[in-house]
This record gives sequence, structure tokens and C-alpha cells, in this order.
Amino acid sequence: MEPTLVSPADLVTKLLGADELAVVDAREEGAFSAGHLFAAASLPLSQMELRIEALIPRRDTPVVWCDGGAADGGLAVRAAARAAELGWTAHHVLDGGVEAWAAAGHEVYTGVNVPSKAFGEILERDRNTPHMAPEELVARRDAGDALVVLDSRPFDEYRRMAIPGGVDCPGAELVARVRTAVPDPATTVVVNCAGRTRSILGAQSLIDAGVPNPVFALENGTMGWQLAGESVERGAGTTAPEADQAGAAWARDAAAAVGARHGVTDVDGATLATWLADTSRTTYLFDVRTPDEFAAGHLEHSRSAPGGQLIQATDTYAATRRARLVLIDDTGVRATMTAAWLRQMGWADVAVLDGGIDGPAPAAANLSVVGGAEGRPTVARVTATMIKPPALAERLADPDDALAVLDVGTSYKYGVKGHIPGSWWGVRGRLGEARAAIGATPTLVITSTDGTLAKLAVAEAQIHWPEADVYALAAGNKGWRHAGFDMEPGLDRATTTVDDAWVSPYAADDFEVAAQAYIDWEVGLVAQVDRDPLVTFTMG
Repeated sequence: MEPTLVSPADLVTKLLGADELAVVDAREEGAFSAGHLFAAASLPLSQMELRIEALIPRRDTPVVWCDGGAADGGLAVRAAARAAELGWTAHHVLDGGVEAWAAAGHEVYTGVNVPSKAFGEILERDRNTPHMAPEELVARRDAGDALVVLDSRPFDEYRRMAIPGGVDCPGAELVARVRTAVPDPATTVVVNCAGRTRSILGAQSLIDAGVPNPVFALENGTMGWQLAGESVERGAGTTAPEADQAGAAWARDAAAAVGARHGVTDVDGATLATWLADTSRTTYLFDVRTPDEFAAGHLEHSRSAPGGQLIQATDTYAATRRARLVLIDDTGVRATMTAAWLRQMGWADVAVLDGGIDGPAPAAANLSVVGGAEGRPTVARVTATMIKPPALAERLADPDDALAVLDVGTSYKYGVKGHIPGSWWGVRGRLGEARAAIGATPTLVITSTDGTLAKLAVAEAQIHWPEADVYALAAGNKGWRHAGFDMEPGLDRATTTVDDAWVSPYAADDFEVAAQAYIDWEVGLVAQVDRDPLVTFTMG
């Protein structure tokens, strides 16, 4: 069935309506970041089987697919067709793509996680969130002021680079742990992240919760810190302690007050069971605790979405607008603080699971607690002929063996982290271009980071190389590394435009230029949102 074409005016009507709607962009993330709709979530055609079920769990959700326009050669139509093959049923395509959207006078946004980033900037402006420049932080430290830096990022990100002496306390943990981590109300608290958003939201969370300490967001985070000429610490390992009894009691009262101000409600198990059985609405279950807590035990059908990251990158977790969001934790503090921010971002139907994972609600909703880290789901049956790393290495060492290797992982990992020597790089959704670059070959081996995308690509590759034996490398590049074989860096064998991934300033060739441009982009979102009538936040 052909998808229905919708004009920009039609899409505006849908965006302003009351029904659920998912707007998704089928281009690769790098192309998406060059210009897209504010309402669009990134869902590349090449990643669809791995991400569509999490982003759009209800299969009859109305979906509007986007691409860049005429130059993308019907990419959105292809994506809609593939989604239909996977079982999603209500497809539309934005006629003319982003090009037509811009021509109709609507705003086009660059970058990624735009709704969250824009919200943070508007929040800072409207709430006058206090900030501290890196130079002031250095001066106050040198003067011996009582001061603590709380890093609001996940622990692995904090370990890669941190403000020297900073203490890791991810966003959702701030209110839960602050009174134990910083017991003296005279101590100044400075919240930082890599850039701006999580610093602003973290600082404002503490202020809204009524922390008695002076609280500031570190201006421009670690990027601003390094642009000011200061060094970062690698491999830091200091984490904020879990709340003691008094700190936990304070946090529960503080979060409850914030939740009441912003209309956050609880949902009991019976109601949740009704919601989950309602096939006319989407209900996301997000566990906002830490990944380690999630792995130790979580409710079936829930997804790990640590609170700070859920706010930082909401569009990577939920693509269905006007869906229900149910947040799960243990004490209600982290879920309530996260829910309060989501409501201010415009998510009206957000509820906190009454009593959390340890309360009676899961049993009443017929949900079991299961263990294990979140897996990588795929909605497609994958049947592919496999080749193991030692067998591939033996064949590559034979100069008479005509064989090509195509890596469909990210260009960043291919070029910087390394790839199988002699392999090509390409995008799964552009295998026609890969065929043109590589040419005919009697044997094609496809690889990717962990082998999942490679297995998904085999059947499609067989269409482009009908004369070849096509294999997927077992466990992909990870399997190759673990078998002890060498990798080589460089990106000189690309088969297509290198636009598959958004590049962080920290991965850019010139960090200072890229970091300043990134900061300027974040700050500039305020003016763009102000002139966009389709963007509204409900912060109070």
C-alpha cells in the first residue's frame, strides 16, 4: 500500500491536533542534523529494525515520514514501505520533505536533541537560572571558598572528562542525593555537564526543590571550561553518596512539592493495566533509575531511561506525540522530578508509578520484575550466512581469494576506532552506492560494530550482488577484535557521503572552533523558537 502524501499545511494541522502522531526523519543522523523539523525524531532507514519498536511501540500510530526532499530520491517513501513490511500500518510521507517545509515558511532546525536543547535555553532565559563562568569557579576555588561541583552526566561520560575535583551525580540523582552529598547549606553547588542543557536543568532542579545552598550552572559546561584554558580530568571516579535517612526524607518532600506545582500524578497498578490494554493509545514505560539498578531488576516491557538523559534527549526515547509516559523508580523522587520537567516540555500525560518498582502496582498491573541490561531489540527475523573472524582472516591473507569486506557501522568508528584492513565503509540504506564503488565480487562479507546491522544487510546486499556469496561477520568488528586481529584507522574507502552521524565537538578536528560553534548554536535556539508558532513549552 502506498503511503499518503501530506503537504506542509496538512502536517501543521496534524501537529496542532489532539491525536497521537509520530513524525520521523528517515535520513542518517548526520544528514538529519543538517536541517530537520522541530517535531521530527531521527529514525534512519538503515536502523529501522533496531529502533522503530522502542520509538513507536503502537503499530497503528499515524506516522509521517520525512526526508530532505527531491535530492533524497524517495527515501521517506522507502522507509514507509519498510515500516509497513515490519507491521506498522498508518503511513504518510511529507510531500517534498524538509525542502518543501522550509519553502512553506516553516522553521528548519540543525543539530540533534533539539526539543530538549531548546527547552533548556528557554528555561534559563525565563527562569533566570544562575550561572557561574569558569573563571569565577577557578577564582573561588583558589580563594578556598566552600564549593562543590556536581557533574550531572552519566558515570561513563563523566569518566571520559570531568572538571577536576567534580563529583558525578547524574541529573535525576541530584535532588535525591544533594542533601547527603552537600550537607552544609553554606556550601556553593555548581552543576556542570558537557555543554549547557544538563547544567541548566540540573541547577534549576535543585533550586526548584528548595535546596538551601547557593546553586549555579557552570556556564557552557566542560566545553566552556576547556575554552577558558582549563584542563579536564580523565578517569575520575568520585560519585555522590546515596542519600542517608534524613537526605532521603528531605528529597521525598521536596520532589512531592515540585510534582504538585506541575500537576504530576501517580498511577496505580489497576489503572496502568487498563492503559497497557488500551490499543488506541501509546503508553511508554520508562525506568528512570540508573542503568545498574535497571539491570538488577526492572519491570517487563519497561525501557531504561535514566531521568537526566530522558530530559536531555527526549526525542531518542519517545517519537509518539501526545502519548502516555509512565515513569518508574523506587522512592518517587527521581520519577517525580523527571515527570515535572516532561510536563513543562509539553508532555501532558505523564504519570509516576505509585509506590515504584517495589510497591504493589506492578503485581496489580500483571507486570513481572525481570533482570538483565536492556538488550538491542529487532523486529525483523534475521537469517544470514555467517563467517567467523578466523575464517575471514585466513581468506583475507590469501592473495588469490577475491573477496570484499563492507563495514556498515558508523563512519566515526570505522575511521577513528578502526576497521578490518582493506574493508570498505558504507551505509546500509545506500547499498546501491556501495555496489557502484566496490563493483562485482564473488564473495562479499558485511560487518558492523557488533554484527547486528551486518546480518540485517545481507538479504538486501544479495539483491545488489546477485552473483556473490554474501556473508555477515559473526559478532562483527567486536568479534574480530576479540579474536586478536588488527584494525586500521582512516576513512579512505567510503562508498557514500559521510553524513551518517552527528559529530560531537569532542570528535571534531578543531575542538575550539567546534565547541564554540556548538555553544553558539545552543544559545541561538532561543531566537529560533521564539519565532516558531508550532513550538510551545508550558514551564511555570
